[in-house]
Amino acid sequence: MKRVVVVGMGFGGVRAARELAGQGVEVVLVDRNNYHLFQPLLYQVATAGLEQESIAYPIRAMVRGLPRTRFILAEVTAIDLNGKTIETSSGPISYDYLVVGAGSVTNYFGNQELARHAFDLKRLADGEQLRNHVLTSFERAVAETDPEARKALMTFVIVGGGPTGVEFAGALIELVHFVLSKDYPELNAREARIMLVEAADRLLMAFPEKLSTYAVNKLRTMGVEVLFNRKVTSASATAVELDGVTTIATRTLFWSAGVCAAPLAALLGVEQGPGGRIPVQPDLSLKDHPEVFVIGDMAFLKQDGAALPMVAPVAMQMGIHVAKTILAREWGRPVQPFRYHDKGSMATIGRSAAVATTHGLNLRGYPAWLAWLLLHLYYLIGFRNRILVLLNWGWYYWFHERQVRLITDHEG
Repeated sequence: MKRVVVVGMGFGGVRAARELAGQGVEVVLVDRNNYHLFQPLLYQVATAGLEQESIAYPIRAMVRGLPRTRFILAEVTAIDLNGKTIETSSGPISYDYLVVGAGSVTNYFGNQELARHAFDLKRLADGEQLRNHVLTSFERAVAETDPEARKALMTFVIVGGGPTGVEFAGALIELVHFVLSKDYPELNAREARIMLVEAADRLLMAFPEKLSTYAVNKLRTMGVEVLFNRKVTSASATAVELDGVTTIATRTLFWSAGVCAAPLAALLGVEQGPGGRIPVQPDLSLKDHPEVFVIGDMAFLKQDGAALPMVAPVAMQMGIHVAKTILAREWGRPVQPFRYHDKGSMATIGRSAAVATTHGLNLRGYPAWLAWLLLHLYYLIGFRNRILVLLNWGWYYWFHERQVRLITDHEG
């Protein structure tokens, strides 16, 4: 029986595992975490909307129902393409087919100051850490007697006008105005500044311009300061600098201005493309190693003259395609090239406000928000998680309350 090793249990890895299970091959899943993370909702953990456990699902619980599938909790330390073996912290694992989908990490473009002082949202622990920091900032602001220092504690700079930056900015301003304003009556919540900095001339570049305009107008109505054509050039623990000329006193810098392939990509020992991504063949395999596939954010493949975006829908479709390709080879059937079918994009801005585009149809406001809710509930893994998330969303919608206002680790 052939062995397929899947490294990385993100969106692509999960889809590949499900397609391969019970199809006459042994499936070995490898990840350094014992859970699958629903990363699109991580910003809601950071803004006290959801418990971190409600957006993660144990891999072993998932594997229970998958025939001839097992999971190994381990970190991959080396990949021997010629020997068809991966080295891990739990020992070597041989393979007949290898699927690598370890995702991406935040790209600070070589700026170590930004990497040192900025928050990001890529891991489950990041959401809790950022939530702790936001709430601790308000606790410190209550005790602060210096008006300028208090203002800095209540200033939050968000870099990047993509879906993550927009969604985090909207959720944070609602947390401040509707929840923290009641928790901290000693403070004037309207003094808090949420600043969204974008280097381009509009938000949500992947969306039609009308939806981008709606998003920026909605954010500004909510109280978010949106700055276009500005870049953060340096940062410290107490300030950020825009374009080398404007200094903003702040204790919070959130970075969502780009991602690059996970460091695991370098272990493949092949040429890397833009952002450290691995160029793949039309069937998502490596050029000289057709038994090795790269999927998701790590894969670099052009379609219709442009590189496929580093988003979850691409990863999911790649995972399914690779699984079908492996089975087609085993069964002696023709192998088809990968073709991404773009079903649309969406981003939520706030309560009853979102933007969505699909098959030429553009939605905004409540209809887009409802579509966003239903789609995210659908793709969440685990019935319990869906119920918990739905209850939290319903509670906030009706009562403007967020229950997860917990400081679980005090900053030094």
